[in-house]
Amino acid sequence: MKKQLLFTILIGTLIVAFILDIMIGSANLPLNEILNVITDHESNPIYKEIILNHRLPKAITAILVGSSLSVAGVLMQTMFHNPLAGPDVLGVTSGSSLGVALLTMSSSILPLWLISSWGQILAASIGAAAILLLILIVAIRIPNTTSLLIIGMMFGYFAGAIVSILQSSSQPDTLKLFITWTFGSLSSVGWSQMYVMAPIIVLGIGVSIFLQKPLNILLLGNNYAKGLGINVLNLKIWIIIATTLLAGVATAFTGPIAFIGITIPHIARGLFKTNNHSIVLPASILCGASILLICDCISQLPGFQGTLPINAITSLFGAPIIVWIIIKNKG
Repeated sequence: MKKQLLFTILIGTLIVAFILDIMIGSANLPLNEILNVITDHESNPIYKEIILNHRLPKAITAILVGSSLSVAGVLMQTMFHNPLAGPDVLGVTSGSSLGVALLTMSSSILPLWLISSWGQILAASIGAAAILLLILIVAIRIPNTTSLLIIGMMFGYFAGAIVSILQSSSQPDTLKLFITWTFGSLSSVGWSQMYVMAPIIVLGIGVSIFLQKPLNILLLGNNYAKGLGINVLNLKIWIIIATTLLAGVATAFTGPIAFIGITIPHIARGLFKTNNHSIVLPASILCGASILLICDCISQLPGFQGTLPINAITSLFGAPIIVWIIIKNKG
């Protein structure tokens, strides 16, 4: 009964955060106008344009990205048995950043249409896919989880080093374009991008839910899982693929968004007092979506000059939680 009540509260929180995210912005919108637009009743055409083509896709993007990064975090923490593992430990996020950096820093010799939002999405996706291919090769050749973690981090550092070199030799305009992408933006996803992003994220979450039983067994250790007939190597490959789909696509479409993937799984486990993936995965989906919606609301509160970078807000939220986790584990 307690778990059902918690899930009901989380669903209610998600609905409230979703409505607030649509209401709050450069122009605050009345609730009745939002309801009129959503229910297809007669409404102010200006409000209708703002809600349908700007606020609604941004709020749906927050739900999708918050869910995907949270689930990816659960997968990584389970696979590496590390509470501080996140979606970026395999270097996927760094691969996306490298792809965008190579595109934007080469903007002087590329046609303008290629540097559009779709161009950045494609470049980030190629970068993430390249890292995925390397990680899969390593995972097959070196089944040791700790070694895989270290190699994934090295891929990330290597990609980051190339990005730094490109930044040091780039023009101010192209450098500004890349840095703006690294801030993260939920408003960069319109309906045309949503039709591509949403199915891939849903697929990644579906794969993760399908893996929930072997993930529970993997919590007990690799040897125990092997003893129960689990093909650990195949399981890890599927985890890597699902994580890359979730984290890679989210980063490609919205830019890097920090700390959601690391902190949300801990919040879900803390609320339900369990490591059971049949509970932790849906709880992480609800918590991640709600938290990212709330962070987006905070980034648009009145009094700020424009909109604050979503990456900065999630970092302010997540960093204290990580410190608390480290202190708690040490104790």
